[in-house]
Amino acid sequence: MSLTAALSIGVMSSALAQETKIGFVSTERIFREAAPSKAATAKLEQEFSKREKELQEAAARLKAAAERLDKEAPVLSDSDRNKRQRELAEMDKDFQRKQREFREDLNQRRNEELAVVLERANKVIKQIAEAEKYDIIFQEAVYASPRIDITEKVIKALNK
Repeated sequence: MSLTAALSIGVMSSALAQETKIGFVSTERIFREAAPSKAATAKLEQEFSKREKELQEAAARLKAAAERLDKEAPVLSDSDRNKRQRELAEMDKDFQRKQREFREDLNQRRNEELAVVLERANKVIKQIAEAEKYDIIFQEAVYASPRIDITEKVIKALNK
């Protein structure tokens, strides 16, 4: 390749790099800091607080029953001890099921709420991209220079 061709390629790629406007948005920061995300979190806490309290109370009852059985086991007949152990195992199984259902329901609702926030954020990102003539905006990156990070703009727009 001739020196002229190499210089031409270098000048063209430099010109392309200068024309391309790149941005980056941290979705994690949006989920952590934006008002709609905080509102969604508060909504979920309110929605699930009663069930969470019930689970904590059930865990305390289960622990108390286990401690009571441990203390009374030496004086119980074999049949009574076996019966109480079965009851305790059943209580534990029921508690585990309720805890699993709670986690599944909470995760499903969290995903639904975060999807709404992400949809709103994507609309704002698109508006910023069009208004400020960005060629591409990334939401996931191993590294992004603070120079191209527009997360703060997006959060401010979402908070309005």
